[in-house]
Amino acid sequence: MKSAARATAAVVLLLALAACVAGSSDSAHAADSGFLAQFFLGFWHGLIGPVTMVVEIVGRFFPHLLPWKAHLYETKAAGVAYDFGFYIGLVGSPVIIWSRRR
Repeated sequence: MKSAARATAAVVLLLALAACVAGSSDSAHAADSGFLAQFFLGFWHGLIGPVTMVVEIVGRFFPHLLPWKAHLYETKAAGVAYDFGFYIGLVGSPVIIWSRRR
């Protein structure tokens, strides 16, 4: 029972956070915001970048398998803040995963 509740909570959290993947309407709306919002949006997209890349590759080769399209980079957030946050998140995502394993 406890593991089923944890699994359900994890799926709900994953779906809620996936709403801000690059290319979504929420991401495009946040890309029009200020400097800090663009930085954190880029940071988030960098953190989920490795997973997003796998989803994008699966979507390219098997287009009918997934009901959505994911993009690695938000093209509407063209700015220094987004780029800086993206690269910080992209470099930080393997470090965060590696530190959790120990």
